[in-house]
Amino acid sequence: MSTVGNFEGFQPVSLKQEGDDQPSETDRLSMEEGDPGKDPVPRQISRQSSVTESTLYPNPYHQPYISRKYFVTRPGAMETAIEDLKSHIAESSGETIQGFWLLTKIDHWNNEQERILVLTDKTLLICKYDFIMLSCVQLQRIPLSAVYRICLGKFAFPGMSLDKRQGEGLRIYWGSPEEQSLLSRWNPWSTEVPYATFTEHPVKYTSEKFLEICKLSGFTSKLVPAIQNACKDSTGSGKGRRLMVLTEPILIETYTGLMSFIGNRNKLGYSLARGSIGF
Repeated sequence: MSTVGNFEGFQPVSLKQEGDDQPSETDRLSMEEGDPGKDPVPRQISRQSSVTESTLYPNPYHQPYISRKYFVTRPGAMETAIEDLKSHIAESSGETIQGFWLLTKIDHWNNEQERILVLTDKTLLICKYDFIMLSCVQLQRIPLSAVYRICLGKFAFPGMSLDKRQGEGLRIYWGSPEEQSLLSRWNPWSTEVPYATFTEHPVKYTSEKFLEICKLSGFTSKLVPAIQNACKDSTGSGKGRRLMVLTEPILIETYTGLMSFIGNRNKLGYSLARGSIGF
């Protein structure tokens, strides 16, 4: 069983603004020489934009000004979140932390939600973190011994669905979907869904740091052995249970999808700079 609760242990702190240490562009002057009897050709100024861009942003296919809109990419934001969660785990359970990841959770209504995942030797914690106020809003605990199935594959939708997504994801089951109540299935804000679906965060390719913590394969490679070890050491109903890891399509049962269409197009599930409102 998973537990969800509001987290009041973290206090908002201000995010320090660092100076812009990016190198400035330099101008290169070149003069073409002509015959002595002719007037010299005027100097032409050409900017080394290609050199500068490759130095600042190694990925030529990435638009950096878009990634800066995500507050998680601001200096110190992710580090503050990790330290907050480390302190909470040390005070509450004292479990051994095996890693932190930044992923996108996709709920049963196909809504994208920015989440920090913390893997310990006994628990998977799914944290909703406010990167604007730098505080944990919600923390869901899933005992690793309760997880019995993991699915990896491409997203699939009913044929009549109007809001489909491409790509691949990961789904973790700690309860049977057949036992899910009709109310929680059709409630977009329900916290009683017995599984969680994840995909990679949009800021994955902004830096080497985010490339590591946003990689879905890296999270899976740590999660599977952690669950297997937790089942061996468990003294409850999960003792001796064999974990199933399947490769199959991940079904998201949405049909009209109007809510997710508006929310995902506007990135409402992320701590994002929305720009100024006014004139």
